[in-house]
Amino acid sequence: MFAVLSSIRKALRPAAFAFAALGLAACDASLLGPLGGGGASSGGPQIDPSAPIQVALLVPRSDAGAAPVADSLEKAARLAIAENSNVNIALQVYDTAGSATTAAAQAQRAVDEGAKIIIGPLFGAAANAAGLAVLDEGVNVLSFSNTPSIAGGNVFILGPTFNNTANRLMGFARGQGKKSVTIIYSDDVPGQVGRLAIEQAAAANGIRVATAQGYPLSIEGVRATAQNAAQSGAGADSVFVTTDATNAAMPMLLRDLPASGLNPGSVQYIGLTRWDVRPDLFDLPGAEGAWFAMPDQSRQDGFKARYRAAYGASPHPLAGLAFDGISAVAALAAQGRRDALTGRALTTNVFNGTGGAFRLTPDGSNQRALAVATVRNKQVVILDPAPSRVGTAGF
Repeated sequence: MFAVLSSIRKALRPAAFAFAALGLAACDASLLGPLGGGGASSGGPQIDPSAPIQVALLVPRSDAGAAPVADSLEKAARLAIAENSNVNIALQVYDTAGSATTAAAQAQRAVDEGAKIIIGPLFGAAANAAGLAVLDEGVNVLSFSNTPSIAGGNVFILGPTFNNTANRLMGFARGQGKKSVTIIYSDDVPGQVGRLAIEQAAAANGIRVATAQGYPLSIEGVRATAQNAAQSGAGADSVFVTTDATNAAMPMLLRDLPASGLNPGSVQYIGLTRWDVRPDLFDLPGAEGAWFAMPDQSRQDGFKARYRAAYGASPHPLAGLAFDGISAVAALAAQGRRDALTGRALTTNVFNGTGGAFRLTPDGSNQRALAVATVRNKQVVILDPAPSRVGTAGF
């Protein structure tokens, strides 16, 4: 009977994915609900750790816009295999073409061909579909997405999340005596997700949210929001900005917020994204003394150097996620565990990643150790290094 039911499920799957694809096209992937009701399962296939471990890598090779990323992810995965030569990992690469429907089909094909775990895909919608495709086989998916809403069930995300960064910075702020925060966010989906992450981190760390002000991307909109924030957030001892450092609004914010009365000398500026990628911002009034989080730079620099030595070029910024995924599998298999690829094993270990220590959490998300940095005399200075042990404040 079970074989018959499995065959029926397989036969119905193409129609189900066609329907799912319509839904994915109609809404942002970040708004999708998680698989399995939001909690990562503890299950997964048993393996023989002394035999080759079949791992599938799902990347968008034939997607013109993402092909360079796919190539760098694959090279990073192969570098991780070479550096973990004590474990026999048999890697098979599958092309998702950047499509959720194709990702689902390729995930199923990979499992049918013997894969015990899937690394990838790159995009959130594709990861969601891939996880659904192999959910009934109990195979876990370590996706490159950073969208917590797709995590859960058999899908884990490797990408750094706003939640992790916000919690690190709010925890540090509390330790420095900060008690209230004004949130400035872009009035779009990323900005709203960032705002929510900051609100949750503030609550978890006992910090009051004085006001949250969204802005449209226009000179007038940014200026009006800066003025409103200064008035409605009067008395707040910090201002947390969600805007990506590469966004055109960032220079305006770092000029207009101080000009509106949020004096960086008395109000602590905090950024949800890395400001070190834009050194030109350091000349602006709101940048001096600001805090932001970043990975362990010595580990990142080491990975980049090894990648360049192996391939003669620098890795894509996302390439380290593939290295981390393979390294996690290798670390667990090296322990001689038959349950190395189960959700229970994946979520009860801390791994050494390209940007420092990280762990996968039972809800399918992740925690990454981060350093807190500041801008001092137009230079990046580390205030609090990324921790290397579990249970320390940086996690």
